[in-house]
Amino acid sequence: MLSTVFAVGYATEPDRFATGYAPDQPLPFSHKLHAGDNHIPCVYCHTGAERSRHAGVPALQTCMNCHGVTRTDKPDIQRITAAVKANQTWQWERVYTLPDHVYFDHRPHVNAGIACQSCHGEVENMEKLSREMLMRMGNCLSCHRDAHAVLPPTAKVTQGPTDCFSCHR
Repeated sequence: MLSTVFAVGYATEPDRFATGYAPDQPLPFSHKLHAGDNHIPCVYCHTGAERSRHAGVPALQTCMNCHGVTRTDKPDIQRITAAVKANQTWQWERVYTLPDHVYFDHRPHVNAGIACQSCHGEVENMEKLSREMLMRMGNCLSCHRDAHAVLPPTAKVTQGPTDCFSCHR
């Protein structure tokens, strides 16, 4: 019976949990241009990754830190500028989503030196962001069991927690 439940769950997994998921956004945003060509660090825009459970989607005002003075003639930048002036927010579609029964905290991962690309793929090469890692427990456990596979050689951590309560609360 239990194997049937798992098989049905796996087969009917929503697209939002699968690899390759790349929802349309309110504005085309190129991580290749920003993180790749311009070398903007992930945590400049996703400030929550170092200090919060969630990395978060940047506020439009974050875009204006640069685009208040650069590329201001571009139509998409003008849309952002108008939205900020009107005190509007946009509803961005999440690319990475975990099931409700899974607890994940970016802080210990980022602060341990794990590169964002370890889970999110080489976003610096993506015009349109898509999910690169299958959001399955086995992927998390493989790193938690052998942290040296993703951590820099200077890291003091040898493995992450593997008890159920660490991720299932």
